[in-house]
Amino acid sequence: MPKRNNSRGPGRPGGGRGEREEKEFEQSLVDIARVTRVKAGGKRLSFRALVVIGDKKGRVGSGIGKGIDVATAVDKAVAKAKKNLINVQIIKGTISHEIFEKFKACKVLLKPAKQGKGVIAGGSVRTVLELAGIENVVSKIRGSASKINNVMATMNALKKLRKIEIKEDVKKAGSGEKKGDFVKKQESKKTRKQTDDGNEKESNDKKNSKE
Repeated sequence: MPKRNNSRGPGRPGGGRGEREEKEFEQSLVDIARVTRVKAGGKRLSFRALVVIGDKKGRVGSGIGKGIDVATAVDKAVAKAKKNLINVQIIKGTISHEIFEKFKACKVLLKPAKQGKGVIAGGSVRTVLELAGIENVVSKIRGSASKINNVMATMNALKKLRKIEIKEDVKKAGSGEKKGDFVKKQESKKTRKQTDDGNEKESNDKKNSKE
């Protein structure tokens, strides 16, 4: 009997199963609920999903979707979240300033924190902040325990943050340059300026004495 050739031909174009496209956004399912709607024919069952997406680089969005099954509801929520994306300015891993926001019965307070403090937040607020890429922040929730209200209040707070212009010197100090080198450069500039001012003063004194 002729031997069977077990060698496989060239794979499909676009790579094998192991090679998967990297997702642009990470997503988190915050809440899933079964809801019913009463109509003339009876009750209609559906699902409601709350999804938060973000790239952990300053872009985050949230969306609510409804469907006859969980998968449909999640897909609709993700599509809405992509339409509701906002950009958040992150300065040294935290927010630019303290902010208080109220949405319906929910009240959210966000405060900037020092490096190494971490995300001190609970529930759905933590999910939004982490997917936005904020590493150090302190938050407090009051009023409503609804996850939808908490997410909406946090999103509105991040949306209302004022954008602060960062000075060039601060950018240079934070762009991988060592702190000691940066301080030395600043000191050398200062001494150079002092010597220039001294030379200018001496020349002015000589002119005055000649006159």
